[in-house]
Amino acid sequence: MVTPVRVVIALCLLAPFVAMLWVGSYAKVDPVFIGIPFFYWYQMLWVPLSAALTVTAYKLWQRDRRGRVAAAPASSGASPKGGASE
Repeated sequence: MVTPVRVVIALCLLAPFVAMLWVGSYAKVDPVFIGIPFFYWYQMLWVPLSAALTVTAYKLWQRDRRGRVAAAPASSGASPKGGASE
């Protein structure tokens, strides 16, 4: 099921791939930052950004799953772990 939260999760996970695969957008020298050409510092900037976006996607996924488990009817017979209740 596609929900707005899942769309945000997908965008968080896809953004680093698109940013790194679109080489033409950062294949240049200027602007130089502390003596480092743009080509290098732009890629290094995406390392912590990718980690932050991945953590954000994970937290959103956890929140989405908790909301779905809480919204599931108690009489469905499913446990929160996804297995059948005894």
